[in-house]
Amino acid sequence: MTSQEIRQKFLDYFKSKDHLIVPSAPIVLKDDPTLMFSNSGMTQFKDFFLGYKTPTAPRIADTQKCLRVSGKHNDLDDVGRDTYHHTMFEMLGNWSFGDYFKKDAIAFAWELLTEVFGIPKENLYVTIFEGDASENLERDQDAYNFWKSHISEDRIINGNKKDNFWEMGESGPCGPCSEIHVDLRTEEEKAKVSGLDLVNNDHPQVVEVWNLVFMEFNRKADKSLEKLPQQHVDTGMGFERLCMALQGKSSNYDTDVFTPLIAKVEELSGKKYTGILEDEKDIAIRVVVDHIRAVAFAIADGQLPSNGGAGYVIRRILRRGISYSYRFLGMKEPFLYKLVAVLQEQMGTFFPEIEKQGKLVSEVIKSEEDSFLKTIENGLIRVEKLIQQTIADNSKVLPSEEVFELYDTYGFPDDLTRIIAEEKGLTIDEAGFKVEMEKQKLRSKADSAQKVYDWVTLETKPENFVGYDQIESETYITRYRKVENKDGEFYQVVLSSSPFYPEGGGQVGDKGVLENAVESFEVLETKKENGLIISLINGLPKDAGAVFYAKVDATDRRNSQANHSVTHLLHEALREVLGTHVEQKGSYVGPDYLRFDFSHFNKMTEEELTLVEEKVNAKIKESIALQEFRSIPIQEALDKGAMALFGEKYGDSVRMIQFGSSKELCGGTHVKNTIEIGHFKITSESSAAAGIRRIEAISGDKSEEYFKNLENQIHELSQLLKSKDVVRSTEKLIEENISLKSEVEALKKEKAKGEIGEWKNAYEQKGNKQLLVKKTSLDAGSVKDIVFQLKREIPTSVTIILSDADGKPMITVGVSDDLAADYQAGAIVKDLAKEIQGGGGGNPGFATAGGKNLDGLENAYQKALNI
Repeated sequence: MTSQEIRQKFLDYFKSKDHLIVPSAPIVLKDDPTLMFSNSGMTQFKDFFLGYKTPTAPRIADTQKCLRVSGKHNDLDDVGRDTYHHTMFEMLGNWSFGDYFKKDAIAFAWELLTEVFGIPKENLYVTIFEGDASENLERDQDAYNFWKSHISEDRIINGNKKDNFWEMGESGPCGPCSEIHVDLRTEEEKAKVSGLDLVNNDHPQVVEVWNLVFMEFNRKADKSLEKLPQQHVDTGMGFERLCMALQGKSSNYDTDVFTPLIAKVEELSGKKYTGILEDEKDIAIRVVVDHIRAVAFAIADGQLPSNGGAGYVIRRILRRGISYSYRFLGMKEPFLYKLVAVLQEQMGTFFPEIEKQGKLVSEVIKSEEDSFLKTIENGLIRVEKLIQQTIADNSKVLPSEEVFELYDTYGFPDDLTRIIAEEKGLTIDEAGFKVEMEKQKLRSKADSAQKVYDWVTLETKPENFVGYDQIESETYITRYRKVENKDGEFYQVVLSSSPFYPEGGGQVGDKGVLENAVESFEVLETKKENGLIISLINGLPKDAGAVFYAKVDATDRRNSQANHSVTHLLHEALREVLGTHVEQKGSYVGPDYLRFDFSHFNKMTEEELTLVEEKVNAKIKESIALQEFRSIPIQEALDKGAMALFGEKYGDSVRMIQFGSSKELCGGTHVKNTIEIGHFKITSESSAAAGIRRIEAISGDKSEEYFKNLENQIHELSQLLKSKDVVRSTEKLIEENISLKSEVEALKKEKAKGEIGEWKNAYEQKGNKQLLVKKTSLDAGSVKDIVFQLKREIPTSVTIILSDADGKPMITVGVSDDLAADYQAGAIVKDLAKEIQGGGGGNPGFATAGGKNLDGLENAYQKALNI
C-alpha cells in the first residue's frame, strides 16, 4: 500500500463515519502569540476546545502538517540519528467536539487499524492513564473497560502522567490519553523479549503509532486543572510511522514517504544510502531528506528564512541540512533546492501549496544555500587563522570565546570547527563553549521572559469587536489577568465591546485609552489569542467591574487603515505591471509606513516603479468607495475573484474587501473611500529573499510630511548655494570637488615619496635583522602603500607605523618575506593594539589594527621598540 493510498484510506474511513474532512492548516502560525508552528494536529482547533469558537462540524478528520523544532516539543537533535524522529511530519487525526467520547474513539481506532489496514491484533499494545495522586486524578477506568472489549487485558498497560496525560503546553486543554503501540519486530525477536517490556522504552521497532487524547480539562496558569465545558476527542496518528508499519519496514526512511527523496540525494551526491544508523553519511542523508520537507513547506506557507523568530528557526533547520551535506556528502554546491520537485510530485495532490509555490520555494532555498556555503568558506579561513594563532600561543585548545563567536556571529557550525581542530591535533574548550551557549540562552530567555497569570472573570457578557464601525465604545471588562515581564507589571483585559483592532494580517494592533470619570489607563497594544481580543493596559482599575469608555488613537488608526487599503491597490497594480505571478508574501501595516513583500524574480526598474505609483494614485483620485462583505461564504468570495493568500487559514465564511476591481480576503480596517488615502509614495524597493521583492511606502499624513520635507530641503539648498537652479549648482560643486580631490591625492603622493626616503634611513639594526618603528599623521592608504614598498625593498625587516591621522589611532605592521616564518604581522599587531584599546588582523606579512585610545600610541611605540 503506497503512502498516498494509506493517507486516502484514513480520510475515507472517517468520512464514512460522518466526519467532515478538512484541509491541513498552514504549518506556520501567523496570529498565535503562544506558538510559532503547528506542533500537533489539534493546534488549529484550540479555539473549539476552549469554547471560544463554534466548530464547523461536531466530527472532523484531517491530515495536518506539523513541525517540532522549538519549545517543549523539539525533535531536531534526534533527527537523522534514529529511524522515526522528524522535524516536519504528518499527523492523521479525527476529532469530536462534544460529540462521541472514549468508547467510539477507541472503537474507530481499533477497527481502522485491524480491519481496514489489516495490522495483526497480536502486534498491538495499548496504554491507559494510571492516575496521579498529586493531581487527584484517578486511573482511567473507562478507557480500560472499553479497550477490554477489543484487546486482551494483558496487552493493556498502565502509563504514567508523562506518557499518558497529554498537555498542549504550560497551559491549555489537556486530558488522559490512550496510546496504541505496534510491535514490528521479527517473530524470533518477539519470542526472546515480550513487547510488553518494550512499550515506551524507545525501542525503534516497538513504537507508538496513535494517541487518543480525551480532552476533559483545562490547565490553568497556576497549574490547577478545571473541567472543560464539554468533553472532546483529539487523536493523532503519526503518518510516517503508520506507513512504516503497513509497508513492513523497520525505518520511516525506508518507506515511500522518503525513498524518492533519498534516491534523488543519491543521484546528486553519488553516495549510496545503506540505512546504517551510526554511519555519518547515512545520518546526513536522513537529515537532508527530513529537513527539506520542513523548510519547503514552511516557505510555501509564507515563512521566509530570516534572522529572527520563526524565520530563524527555518534558517537553522536549512543550515543544519546544508552543514551535514557539506561535511559528509561532499556537497560544496547548492543542491537541496533540486529536491523540491520530488516533493511536488509526491505531495502536490494532497498539499497544493507545494505545487503552486514550488518555483519560489526552490529559489529561496537555493539562495540560502549559496549564502551559507559562502559562510562556511569564509568560516574556514577564520578557523585556520584561529588555529594558527592557537599554535603560535603554544596552546592545544581553541579558546571558547572565539569558537562561540564563529558559531553565533558568523553562523559557522561548531561541530565543523571541532572536526578541523581535531585534524590539526587540537581540541576546543568544550566547558567554556557550553558556558557561552548557556549565557546566550539566558540572555534570550531574559529578553522574552514573561509570567502570565490566570484569567479573572468578571462578566458573562458577549465579547464583541466593534472596531470596523466605531473607534469609541462604552464597554465592560469581562476578564483580566496580570502579566509580568522585564518592563514591569501590566494587565491584559478583554472587553465586552472592543473598538481596538488586534494585531493581525500584517496590521499593527490599536493603541488608545480605557477610561471613565474616575481613572484612565493607556492601552499599549492589542493582540488576539485563542479567539480573544486582548488589550494590554498599564494598571489595574480600582473597580474593574465599572463602566469604561474605550477610545482608539484616532490618528494612528486613520493612518494605519490608509496604509492597509493602499496595500490592496498596490497588490493589484503590481500584478498589472509585472504579471499575475505576483502574490503577496508578507506585509507590515502601521501608522508610519507600510511594507509589502511579493513574489517577483527581478529588481523592479525605475519605469516599473513609476508606473505602479501612478496606477495606485490614479485609483486614489477616483474616489472609489469601499465595498465590504463582512461575512460571505469563502467559495462565493473566490467566485467573485477575491485574492486568497497561501499560508493563511480561512474559515467557511470570510470578509472580503473591494475597492473597484481590487478584491481581497482581509480582516483589517480600511478607509471608507480611497480619496482618504491622500497620496501614495514608494520610498524603497529591495530584495527580501530569493524571488521575493519588498516595497516600502507611505501615504496619508506621512506622504504630506515627505513632500513638505523635500520642499524645505530644496529651499535650504537654494539658500546655501545662492541659486534657484539647485541641480546646476550642485553639478558645479561636484566638478570642483573632483578636481580638488585629484590635487589632494597628488600632494599626498608627493608627501609619501618624501617620507619613504627618510624612513629607509631610519631602520635600526637588531642583530641580523632591521626594525623600523615610526610615528606619522599620514592617512591609512598612504601608510599601506609605503609599508608594502619597504617590506619589499628592505630585507630581513619588521616595519611598524603608528598613525594618528584624523585623530584616530592606527597601527600598521609589515614583515619582509624572508622573516615570515619567524615573525607574524598579525600576532605583533594584536599585541600592540591592546595599548590603544583596539584590535585588527591580517596575514603573516601585513596587518593593521585600529583602536579607541589615541594616547595609547606612545605606549605602543615604546613596546614596539623592544620587539
